Amino acid sequence: MRLLQPTEGLVCGVDEAGRGPLAGPVVAAAVILDPACPIDGLDDSKKLTAKRREALAVKIRAKALSWAIAEASVEEIDRINILQASLLAMRRAVEALGIPPSNALIDGNRCPQLACPAQAIIGGDGKVASIAAASILAKTFRDAGMLELHAIYPQYGFDQHKGYPTPAHLRTLREHGVSAVHRRSYAPVAQLILL
Repeated sequence: MRLLQPTEGLVCGVDEAGRGPLAGPVVAAAVILDPACPIDGLDDSKKLTAKRREALAVKIRAKALSWAIAEASVEEIDRINILQASLLAMRRAVEALGIPPSNALIDGNRCPQLACPAQAIIGGDGKVASIAAASILAKTFRDAGMLELHAIYPQYGFDQHKGYPTPAHLRTLREHGVSAVHRRSYAPVAQLILL
């Protein structure tokens, strides 16, 4: 698949990872690619193997003009809801870029409030190279963070499901109760708190 790479100004692609899980932060990345150094193989992170994502993440960090990763915490997700937390993480990622972008292309149907013009692109991680790059950085960073949480809370199996509501995760939640890194505003978690 040929991904679009905008040529006007410094355009950053923005995407998030971790809206659906019951545990852990939501992570966003912003990437300004260098048109002079294209990266082959960029695609929606969900379509790539973990090994391929890791290899591409190294290339993105090395070749991009600028990149940044930010997150919104479990507490923020529970306080302001996952959509607003995702937009907050995206804004933080764009603001953390070493080079201010002239425009931002956001994966999805909503844009965070930014200092530059922004455009939402549904399915953008499969259409725009810089958004695909952002999806890869966000996913690899979040997965690494969930491995760190697994070391603290091994009973939940975060290394296997990364916090998503798999049957195994739901079973361990019932067995061990709710941890400090679970999202209390999510129904499967909230129901256990009320028991």
